[in-house]
Amino acid sequence: MPAALPSPAAPKRGRGVTRRPHRVGGAARRVLRRTAVLSVAAPGFLVLALLPQTVQASTAASYVALGDSYTAGPLIPTQTGTPLACLRSTNDYPAVVASAIGASPFTNISCSGATTANMAGSQSVTGGTNPPQFSALSSSTTLVTIGIGGNDIGFSSIIETCAEDSLSNPFGSPCKNHYTAGGTDQLAQAIANLAPTIGSVLKQIHQLAPNARVLLVGYPVILPNSGDGCWPLVPIAYGDVPYLRGVELELNQMLANEAAANNTTFVDTYTDSIGHDACQLPSNAWVEGLVPTTLAAPFHPDQAGELHMGDQVLAALG
Repeated sequence: MPAALPSPAAPKRGRGVTRRPHRVGGAARRVLRRTAVLSVAAPGFLVLALLPQTVQASTAASYVALGDSYTAGPLIPTQTGTPLACLRSTNDYPAVVASAIGASPFTNISCSGATTANMAGSQSVTGGTNPPQFSALSSSTTLVTIGIGGNDIGFSSIIETCAEDSLSNPFGSPCKNHYTAGGTDQLAQAIANLAPTIGSVLKQIHQLAPNARVLLVGYPVILPNSGDGCWPLVPIAYGDVPYLRGVELELNQMLANEAAANNTTFVDTYTDSIGHDACQLPSNAWVEGLVPTTLAAPFHPDQAGELHMGDQVLAALG
């Protein structure tokens, strides 16, 4: 069995931001609907390189990166690859890892919005189609990283629902009430239902890339690891912050369990990111809030976050 992931505990001391609640109107609701999606459209002022994200170097490691937007690094400069709407960055954690180990070749086929279904099946995005991510694997592949699962349990809809509900009840737990109505925790059930699918994905990777070391990368801290958050800076009701924190920890623990059962190394990016959540000052945050303060997607790692995720992958590689 893998080591248990950390329970919510006191975070590393960082300069947090405290905000007093204020009234938020219809405009904010419209912003929430537009920004709580994983497949965020890149703003026009970004320079988008149309070259495939392939790096040639002098060493023998043949590295393939699979995954969703937490792998791709949406809106982080410089966006690259095709289709453009996959929103891959030249500074995402696969690029950090590839550079550090001198991977040759390096193929990043991750795509914002991807689910486990897009490992063996193609993914339609604005302006094109990302091929099945498994198509990048072969017997010559020697390293595979994969970050997946958040979209399968409905990451974007969870953010949108919980943020909108917080506007009417910022001091309560409207999101928890929504997802546990009727006595069943829908998110806990979704995570449990997803576990066999994650196991199947890992088995297929080993079959398609039998000579590869496989690493399953977990999700970093999004909301503070203790306390009640920072509404309205991050519009999650005070009572819902502990609930959603628990959901993320449960998801990461499930991923760790499936990795251990399928000859895969689990990469814990949560522990190292404690104290660098979306409530921190911009100089200390590795994950952006509803309104990013740097070029990154809302509720996603920024460039510093991707760098530190890469560091954890490299540490796991040894």
